[in-house]
Amino acid sequence: MQTSDFSYTLPETLIAQYPAARRTDSRLLVLDQSGLLDRRFSDFPRFLQKNDLLVFNDTRVMAARLFGRKESGGKVEILLERLLPENRALAQVRASKSPRPGSRIAVAETWLTVEGRQGDMFILSIQGMEFTALMAAHGHMPLPPYIRRDDASFDESRYQTVYAAREGSVAAPTAGLHFDEALLSRLQELGIDTARVTLHVGAGTFQPVRVENLSDHVMHAEWLQVSEEVCDKIARARRHGGRVVAVGTTSVRSLETAAAGGSLAPYEGETRLFITPGYQFRVVDALLTNFHLPESTLLMLVCAFAGYDRVMAAYRHAVAQRYRFFSYGDAMFLAGRLRA
Repeated sequence: MQTSDFSYTLPETLIAQYPAARRTDSRLLVLDQSGLLDRRFSDFPRFLQKNDLLVFNDTRVMAARLFGRKESGGKVEILLERLLPENRALAQVRASKSPRPGSRIAVAETWLTVEGRQGDMFILSIQGMEFTALMAAHGHMPLPPYIRRDDASFDESRYQTVYAAREGSVAAPTAGLHFDEALLSRLQELGIDTARVTLHVGAGTFQPVRVENLSDHVMHAEWLQVSEEVCDKIARARRHGGRVVAVGTTSVRSLETAAAGGSLAPYEGETRLFITPGYQFRVVDALLTNFHLPESTLLMLVCAFAGYDRVMAAYRHAVAQRYRFFSYGDAMFLAGRLRA
């Protein structure tokens, strides 16, 4: 398939600029064997079955956007992609002219040194404090580029899942934004078990696919961890006839990476797994996700899971019914993957 096969027309007015009043106020489009159902997210538990296992990504979004100035005085915007050992970081840097190795950037009173480049990214170092402390003092939530406003104080909590635990992402695993503590408690009362993986979402999530042939695209690397406890819970759900329900595409990529050897096993490290139509899923049985950008790797994954024609028809329905799209938008539940 070609990248252009995953294009669709989306009015800009449907791109959510703000979260819903309450997390569970979002709408939910359900795609199952019977077709499409328009529901509210608070209805989600009704579509779960006894012995299902929900798998969440517990990454925490860093306040990774920093604003600074060059030694010459020129303005600079920094998006920290990943923290590295020895007080270094991999970052995107936006400026009128790209900074040169050896130059410095001031964030408030703290100076960062540009050590070099790694592809499209810059390697920055800091002295006298940690990057985590710099973000705590001067960082902004890294809202994606299609949210056309400055971050506000409410984004500090709303662009974060309520179960976020391990800091390291520059983008939220957005399917999880619809859950609040009350809904999680309700799921527990219903006997729905949960597990948590970690995948730190990188800025490359929002980078467009720049090639037409999908086989030419190279995914950005992201760090993940799938524990032995998660593997054990999945095995138990399987034994009792339950489904593995991934909350978000990041949970899918975590689990499928951990099963890339043929069977699920604990895994810690990087992944460049690119899931496109024709991929054979080994672990995930159902998927909760948001609506994704045209021609994005995330939309390609969803089409691989539930079938290209079914998913693209569902997107056309969502546009016609004026669902809200992308990070702060509505959700979609794919109740089962496409089976041959």
